[in-house]
Amino acid sequence: MAGWFVGPIMDKIINACSDYLEDQVGWQTGMKKELESLRENHPKIQAVVFAANQAQINDKNRALNKWIWQLRDAIDEADDVLDEFEYMKHKQQLPKYTEETKKRKVTSFLFESARKILKIGERVLKRDPNLKRLEEAVQKLDEVSADVTTFLHLLDSTKQEQKEQEVDFYKTRETGSLPKNDLIGRGKDKEFVMQWLRMPSNEHRGTDLYRNISLLSIVGHGGMGKTTLLQHVYEDEMTKEFDPKMWVSVSNNFNVKKVIADMLESLDKKKPDLDSLDALQDRLRIAVGSKKFLLILDDIWEEEENRDINKWEDVLAPLAYGKFGSRILVTTRMDSVAMKIAKIIKKKEKIFRLEGLKKDECLQLLNSHAFAGVENPPDDHKKLRAIAGQIVKKLLGSPLAAKVIGGVLNDNLDERHWRTVLENNLLAQNYIYSILKLSYIFLPNPLQNCFAFCCKFPQYHLLDRYDLLQMWIALGFIQPSRGMTMEDIGGRYFDVLVKKNLFDKVRSHYKMHDLIYESTSKFFAQECVEVMDDEKSSLEISETIRYLSVETTNLDIIKKIGQLKHLHSLFLFYEASNQDICSALIKIFKASRSLRLLYIFAPGLEMIPEEIGNLIHLRYLKIYSDNLTMLPRSLSNLYHLQYIIYDGLSQSKGDDFLPSDINNLSNLHLVKMPNNYISSICGIGKLKSLQELHMFNHRDVSGYRIGELENMNDLCKLQIYNLGNVKDAEEACSAKLCAKRRLTDLTLCWSYTDSRNIHLDENVLDNLQPPKCLRNLSIMRYMGARSAIWMNNVNTIFNLEKIELGNCIEWEILPPFGQLPFLKSLKLYDMPKVKWLNKYHAFPLLEVLHISWLIALEDWFEAGVAAEDGCLFPCLMELKLNYCPKLKELPSLPSELKSLRIENTGWTTLKFYSNSNPIPLETLEVSDCQNITSLHLANEIARLTVLRYLTIKNCPNLISLGEMQTTNNRHLMLSDLSISDPLVLLMEPLRSIASLKKLSFLDNDELVSFPNEAEQWFLQVRSSLCKLELLHLKSLQSLPSSMESLSSLQELCIEHVPMLRELPNLPPSLKSLSFWECPPELKERYREDGGSHWHKIAHIPRINYNPL
Repeated sequence: MAGWFVGPIMDKIINACSDYLEDQVGWQTGMKKELESLRENHPKIQAVVFAANQAQINDKNRALNKWIWQLRDAIDEADDVLDEFEYMKHKQQLPKYTEETKKRKVTSFLFESARKILKIGERVLKRDPNLKRLEEAVQKLDEVSADVTTFLHLLDSTKQEQKEQEVDFYKTRETGSLPKNDLIGRGKDKEFVMQWLRMPSNEHRGTDLYRNISLLSIVGHGGMGKTTLLQHVYEDEMTKEFDPKMWVSVSNNFNVKKVIADMLESLDKKKPDLDSLDALQDRLRIAVGSKKFLLILDDIWEEEENRDINKWEDVLAPLAYGKFGSRILVTTRMDSVAMKIAKIIKKKEKIFRLEGLKKDECLQLLNSHAFAGVENPPDDHKKLRAIAGQIVKKLLGSPLAAKVIGGVLNDNLDERHWRTVLENNLLAQNYIYSILKLSYIFLPNPLQNCFAFCCKFPQYHLLDRYDLLQMWIALGFIQPSRGMTMEDIGGRYFDVLVKKNLFDKVRSHYKMHDLIYESTSKFFAQECVEVMDDEKSSLEISETIRYLSVETTNLDIIKKIGQLKHLHSLFLFYEASNQDICSALIKIFKASRSLRLLYIFAPGLEMIPEEIGNLIHLRYLKIYSDNLTMLPRSLSNLYHLQYIIYDGLSQSKGDDFLPSDINNLSNLHLVKMPNNYISSICGIGKLKSLQELHMFNHRDVSGYRIGELENMNDLCKLQIYNLGNVKDAEEACSAKLCAKRRLTDLTLCWSYTDSRNIHLDENVLDNLQPPKCLRNLSIMRYMGARSAIWMNNVNTIFNLEKIELGNCIEWEILPPFGQLPFLKSLKLYDMPKVKWLNKYHAFPLLEVLHISWLIALEDWFEAGVAAEDGCLFPCLMELKLNYCPKLKELPSLPSELKSLRIENTGWTTLKFYSNSNPIPLETLEVSDCQNITSLHLANEIARLTVLRYLTIKNCPNLISLGEMQTTNNRHLMLSDLSISDPLVLLMEPLRSIASLKKLSFLDNDELVSFPNEAEQWFLQVRSSLCKLELLHLKSLQSLPSSMESLSSLQELCIEHVPMLRELPNLPPSLKSLSFWECPPELKERYREDGGSHWHKIAHIPRINYNPL
């Protein structure tokens, strides 16, 4: 038993039962006596359980371990009974139930006053089965609790420790973030790897398959920092010379298709939509072909030797097509893995062994975490630093141990706490496990359950913060605190676990370090289990299991789940489509009635059995399926439900996907559904605990009016549509938005209509004032001519960070958005009467500005008014302007601007006004500017050092991109160039471009063929150009003959080029050729079975054809 703490739940049981006794005027004296006994034993039980958790005594003491599980079973049973009472209480409060009770003239005694109970009489009381169950549960709990005296002798060594560990979590000292950027003690190791990446390969190239690739394996024990070292290498500026770069975590659940798919996802930032191994290999071969790539294969383990080699050959085969100089870096704990990979690619194994840190380096790392966020006083914590010096001797140079123990020490800068850590047996046989065990033994009690639960996920599962918080809440792990929501408290729990290095951040998600996962999974093995098809132990799961994850296609395994009567959470992954899973689910729903959390991933599932209504304790339900037509009607009887999430597709054709009386579930925090089914809920105002409502469609029908929102004061995100149907200001006011003190995101949307009362819209918006806590505001299709009254008062919208206004065609003067101190994003579109953005003030923190179809916009500020310091948008990073014909010029480009998109302007020239050197612009797009003649790009080429994405499209009068300075010797290096007119290629700085990876010609109805000079231009990028696209070229009849010389070209895509009849000779490097919406004559000429020109493209591995 690990991480379980008994205090709050015992308190809840004792207090709740006592309340029931008071209602019954002392008749149940037996239970009263047992409750008094429980109260007396409660502190002893807490102390013994705490001692067992701290010292792990129950690992060795079977009797204690058995007693603790008996205690937990008894407590869970009593908690279930109390939960059922709450369920019945909720049911009695429903209008339907109340009416039925009146008709039958029957009153339940459990929730009536003592006066009514007296009238019912003792005879009725004794027959009530619910009370009988409560009595039995309390008796059982009392009997188990009485045995606590047997184990009191264990307390002698832990009493003081218990007092020290019962620290109020909410008073934990705030600290700054732990150091993440410093690579302490590994500077020389990093330099070795960087040198290996820089040096040209001196291996004999020969003719073997992998002659272009070099391999280096980083070998070391778990926790030595192999992954961290390569993370710093991967992000180093020098590695930009490798393109593409791929990072894949392999782990011990090695799967060929998953590893290749992960490589492709690392490249494309999205999962490949391919299933077969052949298709995945082909896609990867194209992606790396003739490119100098860097691949990191992190954390490779060893399986069965011969099978393993075959699998790795499948993974590595596509990489053989990489360019000379490509590199593969491997991390592993085993020399044999390094030797195996080297053997497959026919290289002499090159191993860099990562040893433990030196003592002074390890101490520096330990101290950086132990004293993180601590201001050094005059004595600089000399005593604590001395203890740290002693602790570090026991860590054997392990960076992970130093970080984790540092986090434990950081909790409490008290000498006694540090000495307790020092005196733990860190050098036990599995010393690293005993070190890591400390990290969660010393967690505050509520966090131990939260952390234990995470062990039921697969080892390399990426954790989503918000999903995890919802699950913790559903399982009762979050302890309430006055003035804070459960979500806020859970967020603090999560932040503590991250700060303690128990979770690592991976982009927007989190995961456990592999070593921490291994140790905690063993530690919590009696509570959390993951079952796979190939595990022999899958049918021998311990009955103590509370949290279970099953991934299988074996229905027999699923049916065994019903034997686990104490199961609290179940994650079921079932992807087989040829077997009936419903019968297995029915068995689970009938037997595992204590479930609080249920997640079903079954893409082929067509229905959820109505027997789910048996799970009356369920708080969290998440379903993934693509075939459901409706959710079970019995769902509306699960009154404890807090989260209903349906992630798949729906086959429903009407509004009956949700049960009609789902508004009975007043505890719901979140309903996430496809197709906006939530808008079909009648009387949604009964869901007072709902936190997100993404589609409220106001209708002038009872149960669908805006007044439903009146008491939904827990809402954080709200979207209201069809506001044109609101009758008057009074009805708008009935929503009481201002009372929703947690509301951060609000969308207000009117209907599309030509005839509306402008003054009514204005009055409605005036009466939809949000609370001051609002962060994001969107207003769509508002027909008022003025701003709402509350929008002109900066104090009421002070905290806004994002604003979007669209299709507000009568709005004339914008609110004073420039005065908003936290505004980061402003998007305005289709507001034809707005003349300027602001009256006086610049936008101090604005990062994103999109302006589209503001046809009356004349200037950034009101005429004659300038920004106080001359800089309108000092922090702007992204600017997009589309069809603002009266706007005369760009503002001075701020020093942070990275993306500039100009469309449909009447300007004749575009200049870059910027004091920055270099100009940080990465993306520049100029499209559909009919009057523009010059774009001053060449003039600033020396300062545009990071420009990588350039689009110049449909600018028919463009004759110049500026003039190159004679002193400038820098040339453009672009990743992506999109143009309509090939003549643009002959203008500087494109004429002398140094490097280009992707080129697109698009949207030109007049281009018939490429000019001779443009054909010659292709030779300039022959060694860098990888992809060429020709898109929507209505008149084009021929392609450049120089294409044959493009030695790096991998992909050629031709789409909607109806006049093209023939291709030039194509380069041998080409791996993919796609024809989309092209003439049938072209296919006939180039078809495989007898086409006259097939021989010209026969060398291309992948050819796709989709005719007109």
